[in-house]
Amino acid sequence: MREIAEEKQALSVSGWLALPLWFALLVWTAWPFTGLAAWNVLGIALPFPTQPSLLHLLAVPLLILLAKGFGILQPNIAAIFTFFGRYAGTLRKDGFYWVNPFFLRQKMSLRANNLNTPTLKVNDRAGNPVEVAAVVVWRVDDTARAAFDVEDYDSYIVIQSESAVRSVVSARWYDGDTNGRNSLRGDMEAVAELLATRIQEHVALAGLEVVEARISHLAYAPEIASAMLRRQQAEAVVAARARIVDGAVGMVKLGIEQLEAEGVVELSREDRVKLVTNLMTVLVSESETHPVLSVGRE
Repeated sequence: MREIAEEKQALSVSGWLALPLWFALLVWTAWPFTGLAAWNVLGIALPFPTQPSLLHLLAVPLLILLAKGFGILQPNIAAIFTFFGRYAGTLRKDGFYWVNPFFLRQKMSLRANNLNTPTLKVNDRAGNPVEVAAVVVWRVDDTARAAFDVEDYDSYIVIQSESAVRSVVSARWYDGDTNGRNSLRGDMEAVAELLATRIQEHVALAGLEVVEARISHLAYAPEIASAMLRRQQAEAVVAARARIVDGAVGMVKLGIEQLEAEGVVELSREDRVKLVTNLMTVLVSESETHPVLSVGRE
């Protein structure tokens, strides 16, 4: 089984410590070439030989090689090093540094990124097609995995996020089940938490961390949107009617009880029926009503 890469600290030295040593070697190497010319211009004979030796000549390519080890890191930027094909470590701390000049380096951003998934058409748990899109905030957590375990972690998280969105939406109802539970539209916080967890499971291989994930667009697909709107309107009308009827029944009951308790009128069974009919007509009807009033009996 292939070993999964794990991030480790790269061996490094502060550039401010290595730079004086490099300059000292530079002066020692350049002295035979520049020092002799300077003294000749002044016409002063040196008491010691100043001809460059073989060591001075060999030090020139060494200086060039050592200079390749210097580097600068900006905040929230990591440097990943490989040594002849093997992972050598990662530097995360910003600043001036020096590493083995034979290291090959690759810089990687550790800053948070925003990903807006394309609008997907997914069937919810009831089989209704819905359009859904999500916004995902993510960043690199393990640089070794991001660099070596996937081909392109930017493309990887896009594909895996789409897969996670499909998985979450298909397991829930748009408006909830018969008891209103597991709703996509009405329980956005729970959906966001579940979506972030599901995406994190998908991208753990790439060493990525999901900071936050939320549904940014949710709607019925165009082919059923009008039908679903009519259904929602009908449900709203039924619910409103039920509330109106409940209120009207209570008002009628209270009115009859008060009339009889205060002795305003004595109602027979037939009078009760007429009064209830008229009051319910007035209270429940949406249009202007004209109750029928009994003015006397023969």
